[in-house]
Amino acid sequence: QVQLVESGGGLVQPGGSLRLSCAASGSIFSMYAMGWYRQAPGKQRELVATITSGGNTNYTDSVKGRFTISRDNAKNTVFLQMNSLKPEDTAVYYCNWRGIYYRGSGRVVGDYWGQGTQVTVSS
Repeated sequence: QVQLVESGGGLVQPGGSLRLSCAASGSIFSMYAMGWYRQAPGKQRELVATITSGGNTNYTDSVKGRFTISRDNAKNTVFLQMNSLKPEDTAVYYCNWRGIYYRGSGRVVGDYWGQGTQVTVSS
């Protein structure tokens, strides 16, 4: 099993910044990638940014140049620095972990989600 603990959401004015963190713990063998997704009311969950264990990043077009994803492999932690926030960034942000974890005497590929953290951009 892998547990994800997210932090850093909140209320911010347009143009402001927030930094999200997500720490993975448990019987982790290795991580393929971690990332952030978001879901606004009435909309489907969408990818925001992902980062692989090797450092390759991917962003949705709407956040390029404003958001930066980074990771600390040793601590199994991923960060999302969000700058120049806009009202349309308002959503619940979910952390995602993909990798291999120990289960019993073996190893299993897993895909885990955090519980989500609310980000609200409003004046």
